[in-house]
Amino acid sequence: MLRRRLPGAPGRRLAVLVAPLLLLLPTACVGGGGDGPAATPTAAVPGDIVVASGRDVTGKNGIRQRLIDVWNAGQDKAGTGYRARLVELPGNADEQRSQLLGALQSGSAAYDVVNLDVTWVPEFAEARLISPLPGTLLDDDVIAPVASTARWDGEVYAAPFNSDVGLLYYRRDHLRQAGVERPDLGAGLTWPELKKLITTLDERRPDGYEKGWTTQLAAYEGRTVNAVEAFASAVPDFTLTDEDGHYDATVEELTEGITELRRRTEAASVLPDAFRSDEADSLGAFAAGRTAFLRHWPYVYPALHQTFPKDRHGERLGVTALPGRAVLGGQNLAVTAASRRADKATELIRFLTGKESERCLLDAGFAATRVSAYTDDAVTCAVGAATPSPAPTGEGADTVPRDAAGRPEYASEVLLPALEEAVHRPRTPLYGAFTQTFTTALDDLFADDPPGDAELARRLAKALRRALPD
Repeated sequence: MLRRRLPGAPGRRLAVLVAPLLLLLPTACVGGGGDGPAATPTAAVPGDIVVASGRDVTGKNGIRQRLIDVWNAGQDKAGTGYRARLVELPGNADEQRSQLLGALQSGSAAYDVVNLDVTWVPEFAEARLISPLPGTLLDDDVIAPVASTARWDGEVYAAPFNSDVGLLYYRRDHLRQAGVERPDLGAGLTWPELKKLITTLDERRPDGYEKGWTTQLAAYEGRTVNAVEAFASAVPDFTLTDEDGHYDATVEELTEGITELRRRTEAASVLPDAFRSDEADSLGAFAAGRTAFLRHWPYVYPALHQTFPKDRHGERLGVTALPGRAVLGGQNLAVTAASRRADKATELIRFLTGKESERCLLDAGFAATRVSAYTDDAVTCAVGAATPSPAPTGEGADTVPRDAAGRPEYASEVLLPALEEAVHRPRTPLYGAFTQTFTTALDDLFADDPPGDAELARRLAKALRRALPD
């Protein structure tokens, strides 16, 4: 929900550069689903606390596993008899969601903690597959829009683990080659200003350059994210659903949003492949030098910086806030309703989402969920080698520019403000129905003979009313 109260050398050389980038990519999330009875937990017994999650994008022996290792060391020292065990689920995000729903509804997998995409929390809570958690997990240090992703129906059902937000990556070296006087783009860049920069690049084309920018417009969650960002940028205080997850937009608002999305995706500025691209495809196009601008998530920054290291003219890669509004993403930790170790699982979540752990996640390349990770130099990471390996194989040195306290240099001035101003996708237990309806309805916008904006808005409104009934 977008809540009104909120302020988610070609050939072999190119293959060598791009392959590590593509390996680190998770796929975007989708949601939706049905109900299932929650099992009644029995008395707590020592043993393994099983944490089910998607793949850690920070490389071999990633930061999530290392944080769990630290917690386990403490449990061993205290002789509690508890140990946490991380289970990484195969497949893309939609497949992982299906696995989790099936496992929790049938009781076929003994998961105690699940790492949920932020759009899944209402669905799992409404189906009584996860249990309410103490409100103290969401203290004032948790970034406000991020904290709201963990609540549903007046209860706290999860704790934000790592966040995500749309950012704009750009080639400073391309801008220098095109004669742009200030190739270091600061905050406040607008879409008209971005279009002007693209026009300049079109007139003085760098080697390999094809179009100005690329993003994720294939018919999956990436299209939903890009469209929500356009709609929220065009309509102040825009919302698609109310607090109960029911459809809550007007045809006039949808028309303005579609008009803005059409402007952003004009053939003159966007790479044609963007309409068939997901996160991996768009990242590969940008890494190949085919575009100068890329909309993507924070976790790709370490690998992109290694792909475009500093040269004698200065930094080749830049990152700034996405023009307009950016969608919030991320994952939240929840305790399953069937866990036999719910109290200890909650203790584990408190550790994994605490200040020091969040600082470790930030240092490793994730977007931290707590303000202190970005602003308090006294909050440090005690986990050894928290900085990431740019390649998922664990090879290669960390090249990310860092501030005096060791954080990624862009974190406090770019990433934190972006998170604080981010908007939500609709928050509803029927999110899967919403996103499938939304992406399908927008197919016509990218067709050879698209309808007018108002007509497409009327079609979209009708479809969303069916998918999200009052």
